Order: sequence, then structure tokens, then C-alpha cells
Amino acid sequence: MTPQDPLCVACLGAGYFSQFHYDAWARISDATLVGSADHDLAAARATGLPAFETLGDMLADTSPDILDIILPPAAHLEAITAALAAGVQTIICQKPFCRDLEEATGVTEHAERAGANLIVHENFRFMPWYRAIKTAIDAGRIGTPLQAGFRLRPGDGQGPRAYLDRQPYFQQMPRFLIHETGVHWVDTFRFLFGNPTAVYADLRQINPVIRGEDAGYVLFDHPNGVRALFDGNRHCDHPSDNHRRTMGEAEFEGTDGTLMLSGDGSVAFRAKGQMTHETVLPADRSPGFGGDCVFHLQTHVVLSIRTGAAFENTARDYLDVVRIKDAIYKSAKTGRKLPLDGT
Repeated sequence: MTPQDPLCVACLGAGYFSQFHYDAWARISDATLVGSADHDLAAARATGLPAFETLGDMLADTSPDILDIILPPAAHLEAITAALAAGVQTIICQKPFCRDLEEATGVTEHAERAGANLIVHENFRFMPWYRAIKTAIDAGRIGTPLQAGFRLRPGDGQGPRAYLDRQPYFQQMPRFLIHETGVHWVDTFRFLFGNPTAVYADLRQINPVIRGEDAGYVLFDHPNGVRALFDGNRHCDHPSDNHRRTMGEAEFEGTDGTLMLSGDGSVAFRAKGQMTHETVLPADRSPGFGGDCVFHLQTHVVLSIRTGAAFENTARDYLDVVRIKDAIYKSAKTGRKLPLDGT
């Protein structure tokens, strides 16, 4: 391969969310899709790519530079291990990352010994509104940050058919709201404010047809006195033409003002003591999921490979998210605020 050749990308998985991965790869000029593998061969064929029923067959036939794993957590360890054995140098793996911390740590160490890049596909920090919010906070726009809050309100959790039309395995996850969805804001808050130093959680299950929790509060203590609240309820909605764009609304407050995220993806700033708002980021008009965050993440990976720049969300770094997630569940079980050491 010469530096001018596009990077060859193979994708494992052809379920609901994979459509956003395939679409994004197709729009990255420095990448070319070479195959799709899925146990449902018809689904792999529907991508229009060379289709394979097994990962081993696809790796042997395509020798990709990048393997994009778009599968639920139970399949991550086996897929990453097979890719490392085949010599794949860059692996992107969907979140939640593996089934538990032990499994995630083991496969991370395996990738490091192999000298491979292992990246977790945690895409919310790549949403344009969170990039704009971080830029504004870092520039001192709100003064000293004091607190933040996100209200998760996708409105998709009611009734016996909740999630069945899109991601039916959601109903069977023993840990749901935080493990599958809340981790996005565990990572987003740490992206904005640094790793939390303590957590307190109060979680509950509302819909009896699912196994896991689907509502709750998580309070994070961050460095420098910042506190963040994740307020999640999948039964309620928020004002938006697309409830999956931002999945809710947020405020980021400081000594000099407040940044506000709306359901249309726009970000506004109100200075302390003022009644009017200034637009920081206009409403989202991008074609992809969540402000085209999948495209932005995958573009970041390609650019990092090409330039040698540091990757965001390496598996090693993402282990902190897994540890924080585990502490959230422990806090909810014990009813105690827990300090976080070592994250």
C-alpha cells in the first residue's frame, strides 16, 4: 500500500445501526469498503458489498487495514481476538465495550501486545454540538464552569413493543439505561470536564417488558468543583422533530453564563444577567445520525492513521468509562455516593 491508496475497511455486522457506519465510510474519500460479514448473509449482501457469513472468511479474502465491529457486546471479544490473529492493525469496536471490565481489560492488553490500534466507537463526543460546547467552555465563554445537566428524553421506551422494531436486544439487556445509553454521557461529561471523582446513582425500571433499568439519575463530581447530572427517562420525550438527534436537552452553567443545547442540535449562549440568547451553533441539518457523528468519528480514525495524531477513545482510555459505569450500578445498588479512584 502506498500513502495515496485508500485504506481498506471491512465491516462486521449488518444490523440496524450499521447503516450509519456503511454510509459514513462510503463518504470518506481516503477509505474504501471491501466487505461485509454477518451471520445473516442476506443482510450482508444487502449492503451491496462482497458478503461473508463469517469474519474469518472476510479477513482472509479482504486483508483490511481497518475492521469495524458493529455488533453487541457479547460478540466483541471473539471478533477482536480473531482480527488480531489475522494481523489487522486498526480495529474499531462499537460500545458498550465488551461484556464487563475484565473482558475489556484483557482484550485491550491483547491488542497492545499485538501493536494494534483498538478504538471504541463512542461517537457522542463527536457530535458537533458537544465540540462547539467544549470550544466555548475552553475559551472561557461561561466563565468558571459550575454545573451541567443532560435530560435524556427519546420517548421510545413505552409499551410491549419498545425497541423491537429497531434494536430488539435492548429488551433483554439486564443492564440497559446506563450500560447501553448512559455511557454516552459518562464519556461526554469526561470529555468536557475530565474524569469524575465520585458518582451517586438512583436507577429504576418503569417498563416491565424489559429486563434492565430505563430511568434514573446519576450525579457526577468532576475536578475543580464541577458537578454534572444525567437525568434519563426513555419513556418521556422532548421538543424535537427527531428525538434521536440529540436524544434530549442540556445546560452547561458557569459564573459568566449558560450554554443551552436544544433538540434541534442548536447551541445558544445567555450571558449572566441577560434575557437574550446568542446562537453559538445553528440547528443541525446533517443527513447522518446525531449530527453525522459516526462520519466524524470514522474520519478522525482515518486522519489519525494517516498523520500519526493521537486517537480519541482508545480502548485503554475507554476502560475508565467501563469503571465509571460499574461504579454507577454499585452506587444504585448500595444507595451510596462512591468515590472513584484510579480513573
